[in-house]
Amino acid sequence: MTPAAHAVDRVPAGDVAVPGLAVSAAPVRHSLWADYQELFKVRVTSMVVLTAWAGFYLGSMRSGITSIHWGLFQALLGITLVSCGASVLNQVIERRTDAKMTRTAQRPLAAGRVGPLYGLVLGLGCFAAGAVVLAWYTNPVTVMLTLLTGFSYVAVYTPLKRYTTLATFIGAFPGAMPPLLGWTAARGVIEWPAVALFAILFVWQFPHFMAIAWLYREDYAKAGIRMLPVVQPDGWSTACEALIYAVLMVPVSVVPFYLHLTGRFYLVTAVLLGLVYLAYTIRFARITRALTAAESRKYARDLLRASVIHLPLLLTVMMLNASGRR
Repeated sequence: MTPAAHAVDRVPAGDVAVPGLAVSAAPVRHSLWADYQELFKVRVTSMVVLTAWAGFYLGSMRSGITSIHWGLFQALLGITLVSCGASVLNQVIERRTDAKMTRTAQRPLAAGRVGPLYGLVLGLGCFAAGAVVLAWYTNPVTVMLTLLTGFSYVAVYTPLKRYTTLATFIGAFPGAMPPLLGWTAARGVIEWPAVALFAILFVWQFPHFMAIAWLYREDYAKAGIRMLPVVQPDGWSTACEALIYAVLMVPVSVVPFYLHLTGRFYLVTAVLLGLVYLAYTIRFARITRALTAAESRKYARDLLRASVIHLPLLLTVMMLNASGRR
């Protein structure tokens, strides 16, 4: 359901320590189980669920109650179903585009193992089931925001990638929603701490995504996807955008402390993690003067690794150091 997570799903497993699809020149056997995992983008959906859980946990702490109750599982089930449905619908729309890219050519819809009509029915069915679960067990705010997130990812971000580089910015909005959804599922209202969680994920996505876009710009170009490194191949715009958001990550990530959502341990950790993230992004800017393609890919790969370590660590410390103060 997120553009950043969607991008992670495109990364070959052999390149970075994040889940993805490794494609070999040899024939690959595809099981039904593996195809459904690919259709639902299980690893991507797991990221959505984990960040939504963080929001639910922190919202529960603010309410002074435990987060381990049936409300958590019901909310996460609904969010999971909507995320799975959005993933399938995304692949229905992008099946021809995916077929042109090495990393995604073996997806079930792109490879023709699953028909588009079946994919459409499956995706809409999951989407509807998730909406029913959320409507029954959570609250109108969570239902509305979850459906808006899924819709904007599928109907706005997905087709827009073929027309403008602004798709990355627009797609970052649904990409940042999961912790906000978790918070509203626990609290029933949008509050400033929830907005802070949204802002952290929103800002975090850009260095992460620019690293991926640079690594696989040739593949994106083949498919006609207008990522920034495809449109402006010298790397300056890519590096600048990553740097701007990496700088912003430091102040944005400490906002939860000033909203009394966390303690001082989180404050110190967030600053240190933000500075490390910034350091890797500054190093990534060397793509503009790298002597070889292999060298520039190394800078991008290192930033990608740093990004997928940074976010889980930040959220883990936030949850461990959460404060129940209002």
